[in-house]
Amino acid sequence: MSKNEGTTVKPYKMTGKQRWKQIKRNKYLWILMILPLAYYIIFCYGPMYGVLIAFKNYKIMDGVWGSKWVGLKWFAKFLPDPYFWKLVRNTLLLNFYGLLWGFPIPIILALMLNEVTHSRFKRVIQSVSYLPHFISTVVVCGMVTNFLSLDGIINQVIGALGFEKKVFLMYPEYFRTIFTATGIWQSCGWTSIIYLASLTAVDQEIVEAAMIDGANRWHRIRHVTLPAIAPTISTMLIMQLGKLMTIGYEKIILLYNGSTYETADVISTYVYRRGILKADYSYSTAVGLFQSLVGLILLVVSNQISKKLSETSLW
Repeated sequence: MSKNEGTTVKPYKMTGKQRWKQIKRNKYLWILMILPLAYYIIFCYGPMYGVLIAFKNYKIMDGVWGSKWVGLKWFAKFLPDPYFWKLVRNTLLLNFYGLLWGFPIPIILALMLNEVTHSRFKRVIQSVSYLPHFISTVVVCGMVTNFLSLDGIINQVIGALGFEKKVFLMYPEYFRTIFTATGIWQSCGWTSIIYLASLTAVDQEIVEAAMIDGANRWHRIRHVTLPAIAPTISTMLIMQLGKLMTIGYEKIILLYNGSTYETADVISTYVYRRGILKADYSYSTAVGLFQSLVGLILLVVSNQISKKLSETSLW
């Protein structure tokens, strides 16, 4: 039996002096961290103090701490609310359609761009697909409103083909399609950057070996490229599933109207109306907190399922 067999190796513990030396050596990296840390502390963790409003009968004059504690009163009021199921349904459906159609399109775009050999044509397509991401939501909604108006380009084409013109934004059955399509147009090019970056890590020797074995382009994509970027796809899917109960209110407010409330009204727009327009701060905070908690549960569950099925997870 050797001398060292069976002995436990103690983990190396850095002294305070050594730790300070390491920090001093990497001082510029620590300085670079100050801005992102300040951003998250001020804009992400700081506002969490306001969550207390959801458990109080908040009065502006009394302040957060001075307002009366009411516990889960506002949550109990929201769950039997007639709006509850409609808001949850609309939020889930808008996000589900965005996931169903919007999630695979950036992957397909990245795979198509990866197969393009003409560098100039590839750069042009990338630039054109990225540009909508940088257009303001207000501008996008203005474009959509003009295109879909009675005298807009869409109705002009429909009229030229002999069909009846429609003001599409006045029909609740068209709202989800319009919202999803414009969302895909805005985000697909920008999101494809992540998959294009993953594709650069694909081992080209394996691709060449598949070509020698007689694999055509479709077989190479299916059996080499897609498995190689599968961890990235899984990670992005987990993050999307965690957002199933979260949707921005800006675009919906700019596009919806009284006739489309049936399919367009979501939790975030309801919180905006109750909290900002009606000054019902406690109730709207409770609704927003409920939305965030459900989103957190979805994120944790989807992460655990992904970890068991594909061994890929966020944590």
